[in-house]
Amino acid sequence: MDEIKQKIALFIDADNAPAGKFEDVLSEVANYGVVTIRKAYGNWKSPTLKAWEELLHEYAIQPIQQYDLTKGKNAADIAMVIDAMDVMYTKQIDVMCFVSSDADFTPMVT
Repeated sequence: MDEIKQKIALFIDADNAPAGKFEDVLSEVANYGVVTIRKAYGNWKSPTLKAWEELLHEYAIQPIQQYDLTKGKNAADIAMVIDAMDVMYTKQIDVMCFVSSDADFTPMVT
């Protein structure tokens, strides 16, 4: 009989996480189950997200556009937390994973 794997939602702060480490992250997350939701947040018009943009199709990551309406603000972070809360309460997810180098998500994870 096959073991039932946990369903994982993966939320990526593309503005603050290095795309070059994504395969390592995905490999680690696979130890805990199957990633059924993959979303990456950022301003996809920005050339700084080019490395992430190249991974979107290959890894079935849904890009979530968040324009830089005001410099220094964390609109993408807020959009990510809103989506995470929605997923937590409306989808059948066992594990939530946040990929970021930004400590702003500490309250959400806690």
